[in-house]
Amino acid sequence: MSALSSLEKFSHLEDKIYRTIEHCKMLKVEKERLEVDVVHLRREIVGMNEEKERLESQLERLYSERDTIKLKVEAMLDAIAVLETEVEAARK
Repeated sequence: MSALSSLEKFSHLEDKIYRTIEHCKMLKVEKERLEVDVVHLRREIVGMNEEKERLESQLERLYSERDTIKLKVEAMLDAIAVLETEVEAARK
């Protein structure tokens, strides 16, 4: 009876070892998949950073253009105000 019990224990240990080996294989496959994902995500981050820099540059250019246009519009409004004053003075 004792021998059977030892064989059962050994068989149980053998099963655990095989399950552990299978689990390690699955973990290895998962690790490799995750490593590929990391490479893809790093490339994506680089691309997004480049896009961010491009958009920031474009935004700066647009702000600069806006400020230039604002100054020109203000100058035109000032010129119109002067003309209106001159027209009013001429009417009197």
